[in-house]
Amino acid sequence: MSREAFNRIEQGLKEALAYAQGAREGYVVHEVEVPDPEVPAIRARTGLSQAEFARSIGVKKATLLNWEQGRRKPDGPARVLLALIAKEPGIVRRVLGKG
Repeated sequence: MSREAFNRIEQGLKEALAYAQGAREGYVVHEVEVPDPEVPAIRARTGLSQAEFARSIGVKKATLLNWEQGRRKPDGPARVLLALIAKEPGIVRRVLGKG
């Protein structure tokens, strides 16, 4: 590792520690509002079966079924990923090189 890379990593860690200890001045926090995903419509736009879609986003088919039937709601990273797919149905294939 170069000295420059080490210094940048060290500075980042110091900043993270300061932020965690309450130093907020000078830091910008970006918040993005993610809408509730319409999971069946999002999957339909991809043209994938339930099993294919679940595999493509790294969840179990049972999880996808629960989302589609409204028994559960995706949250966290899954919700963000679904929002991206809603805007660009082929994003997973294009970015990760799957097809």
